[in-house]
Amino acid sequence: MATISANGELKEIELPVDLSSFLTEQGLIPSSVVVERNGEAVPPSLFRKMQLQDGDRLEIVRIVAGG
Repeated sequence: MATISANGELKEIELPVDLSSFLTEQGLIPSSVVVERNGEAVPPSLFRKMQLQDGDRLEIVRIVAGG
């Protein structure tokens, strides 16, 4: 087990897990969010390749369209 922070909330996760799978497990659609990991923006093309690590800090923002 590992602990990460997602939007300031501590989450216990099983490793290994990639960012895309984590987002899906949280009920989010990976293509509908913007993610920052440890202070750096993560391009959506890396969501499936990026393995989360114990202690990671994620900021996740939902993309909302409208006018």
